[in-house]
Amino acid sequence: MSIDRYPPSNSSGSLQLLLFLDERTTSYIYNQEIRDKLDILNTEHSFELQVVDVGKQPDLAEHYRVIATPALLKLFPLPRQILAGSNLIDQIDNWWERWQEELLASGNATLNHDRSENSERQPDDRLLLSDSIGYVSKLIKLTDEVFTLKQEKAALLDRLKLQDRAMSVLAHDLRNPLTAAALALGTLEIIHNPQDYRANALEPATIAKLIDRARTQLQAIDRLVHDILQPLATNPGDLNLLPQKLDLIELISGVIAQLKSQFQAKSQVITSDIPQDLPLVYGDVDKLRQAISNLLDNASKYTQEGGQIHISALHRTAQTIQVSISDTGLGIPKEQQKHIFQERVRLDRDLSESGYGIGLALCQRIVRAHYGQIWVESTPGKGSVFNFTLLVYQG
Repeated sequence: MSIDRYPPSNSSGSLQLLLFLDERTTSYIYNQEIRDKLDILNTEHSFELQVVDVGKQPDLAEHYRVIATPALLKLFPLPRQILAGSNLIDQIDNWWERWQEELLASGNATLNHDRSENSERQPDDRLLLSDSIGYVSKLIKLTDEVFTLKQEKAALLDRLKLQDRAMSVLAHDLRNPLTAAALALGTLEIIHNPQDYRANALEPATIAKLIDRARTQLQAIDRLVHDILQPLATNPGDLNLLPQKLDLIELISGVIAQLKSQFQAKSQVITSDIPQDLPLVYGDVDKLRQAISNLLDNASKYTQEGGQIHISALHRTAQTIQVSISDTGLGIPKEQQKHIFQERVRLDRDLSESGYGIGLALCQRIVRAHYGQIWVESTPGKGSVFNFTLLVYQG
């Protein structure tokens, strides 16, 4: 960008013009024609002209609300004025004398203001064109940076809200297994009173059941703590979650519609059971769409032609919603069910085709990043049910 002054002047009291052009050849022809025209119109008043390529500086065009090129903006004196259209030269002819009158009036007003003995000096509206454009460019850049920071702040606040919600769920869901384990251990403590052992003695089988109950509940606590806290131990930026409140009904309906042709190709029947009063959940809409799509795609892939696929959502507790996707497909061997969500784990039947591999591992990462749990229930030859939980949104 270059600034031309006609004639060269250091005065800020000159007509200031911006010429907006694009990459078209005709646009640059206008550039030369306008320069030639300004040479002809040159009077004792100096003016400054700056050419702006909107392709290289679209932010300036947006700031000054230029909607078509070529366009000529009178930046000073105020008020600003934009001339545009194929008859730009004629418009300059029509407005030139009035612009000079405005410039003269602006100069007189400033002079009278400076001569006022009892008035404080106010900022001068007149700026060198190079200074004003530089100011606008810096202002636009600063505005973009502030906008980016606000987005990052909002994302961080959403993640903190999601983590707070997860901690609340953890504290709530830990109560039952903790209570059961404490009761079992308390009973064992009572019967193991050396002072009255015979009076409190229980059958060995009963003692074994109490010990097994305590062990089972402690294992449940360990799994729950791991599943809830696991996302905190990894880099939260891995999945770039942008959690927000979302309508699960709308999300699931959209995924089903997206995969409709896939179900129809195999004459599969897809049904759903989702209550209309299902509360909103808290999560990243794109990541959850990906997880649900993967699970439905697998259900279709491993269900025979004419088979059935069912998706349901249950308000399981006041804090969580459980989504279940069932099929009448091949099923998964019991010994492999515990490993199916691991990275790059493939079933023997899947070696010749895609599926039940990295997709399920990704689903697990997505669900755990939302502080939920995911698991499978399956009977070989009768089908599978994939379940996962999400946190209810608390506004």
